[in-house]
Amino acid sequence: MEINYHNPVLLNRSVRELITQKNGVYVDVTFGGGGHSKKILKSLGVEGKLYAFDQDQDAQQNTLSDPRFELIEANFKDLKRYLKFHGVKEVDGILADFGVSSHQFDDERRGFSTRFEGQLDMRMDQTSLLSAYEVVNTYSEQQLISILKLYGEVKGAHKIASAILDRREKCSIDTTTDLNEVIKPLVPERFLNKVLAQVFQAIRIEVNQELEVIKLFLEQAVDILKPGGRLVCISYHSLEDRLVKRFVREGVFEGYAEQDFFGNRFVPMKKIGGLVTPDEEEKKLNSRARSAKLRTAEKI
Repeated sequence: MEINYHNPVLLNRSVRELITQKNGVYVDVTFGGGGHSKKILKSLGVEGKLYAFDQDQDAQQNTLSDPRFELIEANFKDLKRYLKFHGVKEVDGILADFGVSSHQFDDERRGFSTRFEGQLDMRMDQTSLLSAYEVVNTYSEQQLISILKLYGEVKGAHKIASAILDRREKCSIDTTTDLNEVIKPLVPERFLNKVLAQVFQAIRIEVNQELEVIKLFLEQAVDILKPGGRLVCISYHSLEDRLVKRFVREGVFEGYAEQDFFGNRFVPMKKIGGLVTPDEEEKKLNSRARSAKLRTAEKI
């Protein structure tokens, strides 16, 4: 059974940036509903090959019937290991769309959205042991403050963490509605939706270790790309985009690129073009596109 997903963001531009060899080998590391993968396959020749990654069991129901396509049921943090298992040592391009799929947000059972009541879950990999329930109900006050500040840039993180602990002393926080009710009295009405979204984002990033996964992925992407191969990344918040931008510019996530005696920098990639954002028409048609940022890099 195919599950409905919303339209992929920056579809035409991302695939146009990605494909440099029509009969090359490509990877879509965030398969989701398969929108980007379908477009890539349309752009490839008969000898082309596309590997796609997705750890979400729901996404795996959308696999494509095409001899040039292979869906790998795994997290893209293990990119090199799984491609090696399939006999792939290098590729011509890699596409990553780091956003949580609309399907996941719209499925109340997954607990990603502030709009629906559901169990506190937020796991992209539904076999993972850590869920939003464990984060909210077992993390210390200082741990909660740290993730709210770092991953959600939440103002008033101390107040929210303290309120969570107060509620936990009376009873567990089981659902998204329970968590919303803890936060509502602490935030003026006009800021409530924004703060709720920031809190849920912070917890989701912690549950799925999203930033660490992106770091692991970017380091492996450089290793597996051919010289001249393209990396195309679509990000949805500043934390993701900052990682991509810095890695392309410096080749590291902290500090600066190494230099030789003459000041020549040792960086593995170069950026192609500038930052790309959706136009107003796409933003109107697809609400997910509002915060999207696309960056393209090429292996040197």
